[in-house]
Amino acid sequence: MKVCGFTIIRNTIKYDFPVLEAIESILPICDKFIVLVGNSDDETLELMKSIKSDKIEIHQSVWDDTLRVGGQVLAVETNKAFDLIPSEYTWAFYIQADEVVHEKYLQTIQKEMQTYAENPKIEGLLFNYVHFYGNYDYVGDERGWYRREIRIIKNDKAIRSWRDAQGFRKNNRKLNVKHINAEVFHYGWVKDPKTMLRKATDVSKFWNDDQTLEKKASNAEAFDFTNKYSVALFNGTHPNVMQARIARKNWKVELDVITNHRPFEYKNYKIIKL
Repeated sequence: MKVCGFTIIRNTIKYDFPVLEAIESILPICDKFIVLVGNSDDETLELMKSIKSDKIEIHQSVWDDTLRVGGQVLAVETNKAFDLIPSEYTWAFYIQADEVVHEKYLQTIQKEMQTYAENPKIEGLLFNYVHFYGNYDYVGDERGWYRREIRIIKNDKAIRSWRDAQGFRKNNRKLNVKHINAEVFHYGWVKDPKTMLRKATDVSKFWNDDQTLEKKASNAEAFDFTNKYSVALFNGTHPNVMQARIARKNWKVELDVITNHRPFEYKNYKIIKL
């Protein structure tokens, strides 16, 4: 069994993505890792080249910014990165630039990959998600946050990134997956409020046309984290690779703890009971 990790990234410094931590978090259980760097307005490519590992293979891409319906360009770039994985690899481990896996789960993940490597019934592995919001002390707690998603897939090029690269499908059908006891920590909504506003404004261009963006335009100088989502306090531990970043945090966000329930949940997968 061989495992190849892969990710896409663009403007990681500009938007303060924890992509180095993301890659480092799963690198120990990957035999190879492909990084597809999009055309950036900062030193993203140089940052990726600074990673000290012979497992890393860097490629470059130019994003088609006209693919704005439903974040389609994100799926296109994810497929480009996936297609770079050679056929000798059994599994492809996809991680986004703001996702990190806790080291306590690596042994479990590796064991699950080994167990189902030759099982044709299992096309992917399904992870639980923890979504941090505002700072490292709060987690999203309502149905707007997806609870589970596929992050490891068989190296079958009939599998394609779905919609805005949240998950995967094969020939437009949901993948048959094994739900595993491991979590992905999502830090996409943990940033300095000014950086968060810049990222939220620019990333919205992947989903909205110019007319819609003009209507949504705001004169705000910083992102307002308050009263947008119900949240709960996080009572666990963060991955070791995140500790230095957490120590550098230089903003303060205080939220009211309000929990909610999930009356409906969209599931882009089919869990197989074995």
